Amino acid sequence: MNAHMSPPFEGRFQGHFDPRGTAERLASEFASRAEANDRAGVVDSESIDALKSSGLTSLTVPRRLGGPDIALPVLVDVVSTIARADPATALILAMQLYHCRSVAYSKTWPAAVRDAVLRSILDDGAMINALRVEPELGSPSRGGVPATTAHRTANGWRLTGRKRYSTGSSQLTWAVVWAATQDGEPQRVGEFLVPLTARGVRIEHTWDHLGLRASDSHDVIFEDVALPANYAVDIRPSDAWSGRDEPLNAWLPILLAALYDGVARSAYDWLLAWVESRTPSGLGASLSNVPRIRQVVGEIAGYLETNALLLWRAKDQYQVDEARHAEPLKSTHTSHALNAPPLSFGLVKYTVTQNAIAAINRAVEVSGNHALSRRNPLERHFRDVLCSRIHHPQNDLILDGAGAAALADNATAF
Repeated sequence: MNAHMSPPFEGRFQGHFDPRGTAERLASEFASRAEANDRAGVVDSESIDALKSSGLTSLTVPRRLGGPDIALPVLVDVVSTIARADPATALILAMQLYHCRSVAYSKTWPAAVRDAVLRSILDDGAMINALRVEPELGSPSRGGVPATTAHRTANGWRLTGRKRYSTGSSQLTWAVVWAATQDGEPQRVGEFLVPLTARGVRIEHTWDHLGLRASDSHDVIFEDVALPANYAVDIRPSDAWSGRDEPLNAWLPILLAALYDGVARSAYDWLLAWVESRTPSGLGASLSNVPRIRQVVGEIAGYLETNALLLWRAKDQYQVDEARHAEPLKSTHTSHALNAPPLSFGLVKYTVTQNAIAAINRAVEVSGNHALSRRNPLERHFRDVLCSRIHHPQNDLILDGAGAAALADNATAF
């Protein structure tokens, strides 16, 4: 067990367990370290250990293995709470929860491998993320074959390549690596499970970005890493990857929307306190007495209220969609929101993150130089929220897909 592992979690989820309350309890502690870690550009390993020991990194381990298998609506609230305190740590947690569930419900992973990974998450505090982005390829969501390759051997595979933007890199136990086969057969692409303690794996400290500086998103390099045959957990022809696992496709945009909404809410909290406390000598009263200032505060409140409604509807619709997917012929589940229109989860991410950016922009405009001073957290929130535009699915892909869907629906109406 390494320094980042926590004691075994056996029995952790027996009896009452409150993920939301646990996140709220940890948040103030995380917030107290967020600024220093951002300045240093280092991951908050103390917070990651606290997430492990509290059980929050195991929330998507299935019940059959002793995990709680917490539903997405609760996870959205947990990620949002942690993000208000420390969005870099929240991003690591969001990736952990998303990919743990992806493993748990995969239909391709060998059962023994899948369960071993999930048990390590539950019992040892293991961390997992998928590593896909490459220097030449960019994001696989835009097509192309990865330069990372896996060659067959007599005992399994040998994997070689470099992955960029590997969030949580030094904290990870497992990586699900996107690679192309080079084994004499028709080329396939897909996922290879790699233990990051394996010989030939190393981390190169390349992460030096504007925002989420403590997310530990360095390059991970694989140099002829030996893998067992059954660690090729999901390899397919490249055109066989589209449209897989529709319910899970909703997770990432909703979790990311909640994360960046949390950043905007922290910025709003700071602005409210600053407006109340700021008393310019020429005014002789708090800025809260200035109509123009109150109007900006109201405008930001409107952005955040819209976000809250969208996230509430997204959580509700996800539950309905998941039930229908599980039992398409038997399901009688209906939305809790009366006559609510259907949502595009991609558009939820787009709208919520655009609102979060707009909200912080207005806070910056109204607070002036104070907003850009590194002594105030608004400067950090301003940088962090801009990272929302980079995460998959990116805005252009969301809008192109939404436009294509709208045009297709319109064509069928005639």
